[in-house]
Amino acid sequence: MKIALPSRQNLIDNHFGHCEYYTIFTIDDNNKKIIKQETLPSPEGCGCKSNIAQTLSEIGVKVMLAGNMGDGAVNVLNTAGIEVLRGCSGNVMEVAQKWLAGSIVDSGDSCHEHEHGCHND
Repeated sequence: MKIALPSRQNLIDNHFGHCEYYTIFTIDDNNKKIIKQETLPSPEGCGCKSNIAQTLSEIGVKVMLAGNMGDGAVNVLNTAGIEVLRGCSGNVMEVAQKWLAGSIVDSGDSCHEHEHGCHND
């Protein structure tokens, strides 16, 4: 199984649609250990309007550990078969370890302000 974390400088990026890259961890399901770490460059444009959900799904990502994102992005990721847990912050490896330990739950907080303008129709 794989998990993805929107990242900037090895930290969770607070805004999913503006991250520099995604840190992808491959998890050994039998012993709940990280067996591989890789990065995937973030596509141009806003996260919920890019093809990132499909791309992540195609490489086997099942969980997104994110800082914050709008409901549109959550819906796009969920439709692609990716569970989203918002409210994460800090070093990506530490966040992944907390998730493996079962200590991360979705904050339910959605990003409602989009000053960057990518959501204007």
